[in-house]
Amino acid sequence: MDALADARAYPALYRISTLVGRVDDPRDALRAILAIAVETFGAGSGSISLLNPDTGRLEIEVHQGMPADTEEIALRLGQGITGWVAFHGRPQLVPDVTSDLRYIRLRPAVRSEMAAPMIETSGQTMGVINLDSDQVAGFTAADLELFILLTAEATAIMQRLWQLRQLGGKARQLEALITIGHSLVTKLEPEELFDSLTRDARQITQTRACALYLHDAARAIVRPASLTSGVITEFTGADLPLDSCFTAAAIHTRRQVEYPNVQSPEFADLIDVPRDTALCSVLATPLLYENEVIGVLAVFTDHVHRFNNDEKRLCAALASLAAVALQNTRLYARVFQSEASLRKNEQLTTLGLLAAEIAHEIRNPLTVIKLLYGYLGLDFPEGDPRRTDVRVIGEKLDQLESIVTRVLTFAKAPSSLHSRWKVPDIIEDTIVLIRLKLAQNKIHLRFVPPARPLVVEAHKGQLQQVLLNLLINSTQSMPDGGSITLNAGTEDRHGVLFAVIDIADTGTGIPEAIRDRIFDSFLSGRPDGTGLGLAIAKRILLSHHGDVTLVSTSPKGTTMRITLPLAK
Repeated sequence: MDALADARAYPALYRISTLVGRVDDPRDALRAILAIAVETFGAGSGSISLLNPDTGRLEIEVHQGMPADTEEIALRLGQGITGWVAFHGRPQLVPDVTSDLRYIRLRPAVRSEMAAPMIETSGQTMGVINLDSDQVAGFTAADLELFILLTAEATAIMQRLWQLRQLGGKARQLEALITIGHSLVTKLEPEELFDSLTRDARQITQTRACALYLHDAARAIVRPASLTSGVITEFTGADLPLDSCFTAAAIHTRRQVEYPNVQSPEFADLIDVPRDTALCSVLATPLLYENEVIGVLAVFTDHVHRFNNDEKRLCAALASLAAVALQNTRLYARVFQSEASLRKNEQLTTLGLLAAEIAHEIRNPLTVIKLLYGYLGLDFPEGDPRRTDVRVIGEKLDQLESIVTRVLTFAKAPSSLHSRWKVPDIIEDTIVLIRLKLAQNKIHLRFVPPARPLVVEAHKGQLQQVLLNLLINSTQSMPDGGSITLNAGTEDRHGVLFAVIDIADTGTGIPEAIRDRIFDSFLSGRPDGTGLGLAIAKRILLSHHGDVTLVSTSPKGTTMRITLPLAK
């Protein structure tokens, strides 16, 4: 018998075909299709099962006349009559389910069953429609023929609904991408950009979490930059070795990499996975800029999930927007730094002109003081502390004259002024200069001489200038008194011996906001500071092939370190 000749065919087909214009939600359409099928064939119950691409199982999407917990059932392909139909792609009519070993009983009253596969135009089975009867041989061969026809129409309708829903989703995603793109390019602060990116990416992909990682190719490290998650999780901002990260695959291949389950044992030692036990599948997408990987955008689901092509394209688009926005912030930072450098150069030029004018005014009275000091003919017996004071005063007058000359000529100290000096002698002479200030501020200074002679080739006056600056900084951090300890020793750096001088105080420490920039010109932590002392000290030591560094600082004190190569 022709199925279309059946009087039930046209009304049922018409009702199913008109669902496209009447129903927007695919799940509502499935309920309507099942209701039409149950009514058309007078079935006692029925269900529609769809194949889950992530799990590969048949899951009951809607049912009618069956127990409430039916939707919790998931069948393997080939399991039960439904699984057999899905696996083989052929309909089945079972007149008596009690004689069919494939049957899985869900409702005791069922005696016969009819099942037809929902086959897409591509030939893939996407689900199965089942109808049950409470009578043996409750369905006929003619019923099965019509049921196959209705199932085919229902499949076509569902495909159209899903396509319309997919197109609507893509339109919303496109609109969201445009909005996100406009938003990202306006973010000029890196942290604000990172958080905005992961927040928007998580929202548009509807995932549990989204993380952004930055890649430093020169150092072979990955730095977690931002995480937006459904729960608060620990997400370290420390630099991580690339070889210990799951994002390494996306960085090395420059392609998207998908992992089905980051909770599996092989991920236990990977240190860039957010510590959230609910995270499962992840899609890692590299941020490419001029063919270089500058980061990775990763989205995490809370269940095993196979990312489809649309989801991968969406994440790739987000990563492209992120790469451009990230480079935008970096370029802005460079422009800002260039402007700051230009302003600083202008300040230095003005300062140089002012210094030259001041030096010119100082030179004349300094010459008079030096001449009068020479005519005094001061001489004290050996052992008299004033003898040392007279010597130090003479040296300081010579140093002042040298400084004035250098400022006026805009030149560095000539190398001929460099000579061999013992480090302890330089330190002890500097202590003599500052001893009164230390006493006035109730500060105890202790110098621990080195175990071996330390000789450096340097400009003594400049080194004393560095020591004085560091000691004065220490005294200013201890307004209520304290202690300063100077230790001198040696350090071997790749076969080259350096003299090391540590200056440790018990002051209040350096504010955290300026710790990374204490050697910048015009940066000062005090209202009355010029911000030049440490910058000048740094330049002096670099010109001596040495350096000055911050070893440690806290509210309990600060330690600065001077290093100079030992004379050969």
